[in-house]
Amino acid sequence: MEVAYLQTPIGYAELKGDEQGLSSVTVFDGQAPKGTVPHVLEDALYQFQEYFERDRKTFDLKLNPVGTEFQQKVWKALLEIPYGKTVSYMELSKTLGDVKAIRAVAAANGKNPLWIVVPCHRVIGSNGDLTGYAGGLHRKKWLLAHECPVKQTSLF
Repeated sequence: MEVAYLQTPIGYAELKGDEQGLSSVTVFDGQAPKGTVPHVLEDALYQFQEYFERDRKTFDLKLNPVGTEFQQKVWKALLEIPYGKTVSYMELSKTLGDVKAIRAVAAANGKNPLWIVVPCHRVIGSNGDLTGYAGGLHRKKWLLAHECPVKQTSLF
């Protein structure tokens, strides 16, 4: 498993993957180890840079997350949430065909190993509240604002 790091506005991103695809992305505070970028992660780092520069709205990467069949199903559904949009956990549960599975859907969302690429940050509470994010609510808020910035309207 290869590892690469990228400084972002919300902390250091740690990307892990190999020839099979990107398997995890996490963001953390502090300093990242220095090192070279493995060839298999060059494109992923480039696409992340584009995302943070607002030049990319979707990722085109080979993905290889590890999870249960149900988690994989939830993560696949997350990929369908458009850039700049949000859905509630209830809406996501309905999309997956079982409103009663809302807690299981939320749990699978929280286990998503591919932050940002598989946009779990776009899932919010039914009342519009920002609920739960493994990277911290401050990062979730930042990502949502990054994807849908408030545009100042003119008073004149």
